[in-house]
Formats: sequence, C-alpha cells, structure tokens
Amino acid sequence: VQLQASGGGLVQTGGSLRLSCAASGRTSSDYTMGWFRQAPEKEREFVAAIRRVGGGTYYADSVKGRFTISRDNAKNTVYLEMNSLKPEDTAVYFCAFNAGRIITGLVRNSDYYDSWGQGTLVTVSS
Repeated sequence: VQLQASGGGLVQTGGSLRLSCAASGRTSSDYTMGWFRQAPEKEREFVAAIRRVGGGTYYADSVKGRFTISRDNAKNTVYLEMNSLKPEDTAVYFCAFNAGRIITGLVRNSDYYDSWGQGTLVTVSS
C-alpha cells in the first residue's frame, strides 16, 4: 500500500488546516488509517485514527475537540480537519495504514501500522 499525504502548510494560531491521505495499491476490505506527528527533537506521537468499516474514530487527548478525522471509502482517503491550531501542533504529520480487522488497543501504537506516508509539515505561528 502506498500513502500520499497532502495539505500541510503555515497557519496562524487559531487557524485551520485539512490534511488528506490517499491510499493506493492492495488495500483490504477493512483497514485502519491513522495520523501521527513528530515535532523537532520529539518522538512520533499518535494523533487520530479511523476504521474503514463502521468509521470508528480514536483521538489523542491533546487534539480531542479540535481535530476531526474522517474518511471517504470510495476514494480510500482519510482527512484530518484541524481547527483551533496551536503552536504546539507544529510538526510533520504522517499518515499510516494497517490492513485487516482493527485491534482497538493498538491503534495508538505506531508499530501497529504497516505502511507510512511521506509526511507533510504543519507550522502554526504564534
């Protein structure tokens, strides 16, 4: 599976951005797609995830209420709508893919995912 992320950019505090991630190749009938981010000199951290079947969503506490993950199954694409952005949201955002039935206890773990996109930079200025 190949993942193509897009939508990053520079935005002021309080602004909004929408990231997209399109999956291509041998996707399965059910899968989980997630977003992680990595700020300079910090470890990669979970942001949000969504299951293809049923659309169940999962969020990090730091983004709950501000970010919304959604999907378009026909396009094998997930979106991350980011509102009320803060400088601490500045990071490279990566999308990730796991084929097969979801294991909810693992969706926040980067090791759970089989494929990764190239990353897109989000910069929030103060």
